[in-house]
Amino acid sequence: MKFLTKTLLSIASSVLAFSALASEQTQPNILFVFADDHATHSISAYGSKINNTPNIDRLANEGMLFRSAFATNSICGPSRAVILTGKHSHKNGFMNNEWGGDFDGSQQTFPKLLQQAGYQTSLIGKWHLYSKPTGFDHWEILPGQGRYYNPRFKSETGTVEVEGYTTDVITDRALDWLDKRDKNKPFMLMYQHKAPHREWAPGPDHIDKYKDIDIPEPATLFDDHQDRAASLIPDLEMSIASHLTTPDLKLSPPGYLNEKQLANWNRAYADENKAYRDNTPEGDARVKWKYQRYIKDYIRSVDSIDDNLGRVLAYLKENNLEKNTIVIYSSDQGFFLGDHGWFDKRWMYEDSINMPLIVKWPGKIKPGSENNDLVQNLDFAQTFLDIAGVEAPVDMQGKSLVPLMSADTQHSAQSEVFRDAIYYHFYENPGWAFVPRHYGVRTDKYKLIHFYQLGTWEFYDLATDPDELNNLIADRAQSAKITKLKKRLAGLRKEYQVPQQDPEPTLLERFKFWLVHKGLSSQLEP
Repeated sequence: MKFLTKTLLSIASSVLAFSALASEQTQPNILFVFADDHATHSISAYGSKINNTPNIDRLANEGMLFRSAFATNSICGPSRAVILTGKHSHKNGFMNNEWGGDFDGSQQTFPKLLQQAGYQTSLIGKWHLYSKPTGFDHWEILPGQGRYYNPRFKSETGTVEVEGYTTDVITDRALDWLDKRDKNKPFMLMYQHKAPHREWAPGPDHIDKYKDIDIPEPATLFDDHQDRAASLIPDLEMSIASHLTTPDLKLSPPGYLNEKQLANWNRAYADENKAYRDNTPEGDARVKWKYQRYIKDYIRSVDSIDDNLGRVLAYLKENNLEKNTIVIYSSDQGFFLGDHGWFDKRWMYEDSINMPLIVKWPGKIKPGSENNDLVQNLDFAQTFLDIAGVEAPVDMQGKSLVPLMSADTQHSAQSEVFRDAIYYHFYENPGWAFVPRHYGVRTDKYKLIHFYQLGTWEFYDLATDPDELNNLIADRAQSAKITKLKKRLAGLRKEYQVPQQDPEPTLLERFKFWLVHKGLSSQLEP
């Protein structure tokens, strides 16, 4: 009898253990594919007129494309800090890249909460928060901005240099981790690219692409910025016409190429560079030449991301992970692709703050669906937690997007509105490009921006002026709308507990920034 009892208890214990394991394994895996400075208008699923992205498009065809996803602070490190914490920049403490210290890794982040829920967490690629990553079972990060060829990776075991094109290498290491992970646990992999960040260095597979064609120019390439903040800033440094450097324009090669890579690089650019130097265009023609060089290299960098996404999607399918893995594609913010005559980001204008967000969730999201709700990177942390069945802490400031993922495209027209307005705040001045500090509110129809360093306001009707060329702040016919938006903006600042005064850099921080900006110190690989 005692033997029978022990046997039954053993069987019961095994059944319970198996049930627990089966339950744990039903939690979906999360693959977060994250680019740097990838503008929505360089993704064909969003209607790009300059390139095709078949693998990103495949995600959209098999999942949901969010058309109104926005950054809270359009700059690399702060966007990443918002995603990790689910809190605005002033709450997570990382407001800019240039001064104010490293990201505080001791604070609560969604990877830590996923770890507690039984997830394996991994971060591979660009980090750009300077402090040591926390909340990850495994991490391999590029130092600082990293570089496009022969990247260095920092990890718990030290720093290694790997030969190859960085987008390819990051993918190699991500796939290697997927192979070696604990197969009995769900995973959260943050697979994060450097591309297509400045200086837009293309890989060997795409360096000759687009050579014989002209890429369409944006309608606002020669914008004069009349009646807008940019016209008040003499030292603004983001102009296609004036501020692309010789490395940006590939008139000089990167210093980190090996002999074979350098030979291929010189072969690809030599003839065009010679023609440019022998007969350098002037005026508008010179701007047009610079635009073509810039935009071709930018989309060549995007092509590598798209190709490598295809590799990862193929891996998921070949390893029976496709059905239980949610794939999310996004970027830290948008980017100016010659729009308003600019490259870079930072401004609260649409090209800068509109982020790609595409989610494939087999069995949950209707393939080929779209969403137009106002969502932000502020919402990502709570969304990841919701996917995993983890309750979000009350101090997170976003909202889970999971309820939107089973909704149809008419959600925004229904009685319950997900969000009626978003709050944006840019802090990094002094900083690269010298964009002034500003904050603002955007609804589905209108945008109000306060450039408080300049003492100016801008108001746009996005329906009639999607390119934001006509500042209506002085239009008396708009006064009621402007008053209403100012009230909503004040309400958002109160809701998000935004301090009245911004932090200021110390004298030492200002001096360090000056050294980097003048080229007397390097920020690329600290």
